[in-house]
Amino acid sequence: MDTRIEHVAALIMEIRKYKAGDAADLWEIFFGAIRYVCCRDYSDAQVKAWAPDDFDQKKWESRVESLNPYVVLVDKEIVGYADLQDDGLIDHFFVGHRFQRQGVGNALMTSIITEARSKKMPKLYSYVSDTARDFYSHYDFTVVKPNTETVRGVELTNNLMEQILE
Repeated sequence: MDTRIEHVAALIMEIRKYKAGDAADLWEIFFGAIRYVCCRDYSDAQVKAWAPDDFDQKKWESRVESLNPYVVLVDKEIVGYADLQDDGLIDHFFVGHRFQRQGVGNALMTSIITEARSKKMPKLYSYVSDTARDFYSHYDFTVVKPNTETVRGVELTNNLMEQILE
């Protein structure tokens, strides 16, 4: 009989709201998730349009400040982030490429769903990449319709998904 023992180190995570000064770390999470994870479902041109090498950091800082996301830290390192807007939109949901499938996404989604329920939101929705579609499906999001957006002159497909909250 073949016996195998696996040791899985549990990550100790902290989730907090965005703070001034987090923007550069969130860019690294965003950029790495797209360049190293989403690249399996999108072409090189699509990935580079979505996460360009030369993005204006001031615009990025303004963007993430307006999102006011939740930020996940492991050993004081930011490893993921996601937001929840007042109408139930999850605009950004990204986990660092080195922290995929380690519970970071689960912690974020659980926090978002809990927050939405506490605010008595009727539904959550998001424009979900092809890469993240199965993850969202695991949390009872369903595809409403496929979507195409043009980003820096390149067409990107995603999926409008929603979860009806009870």
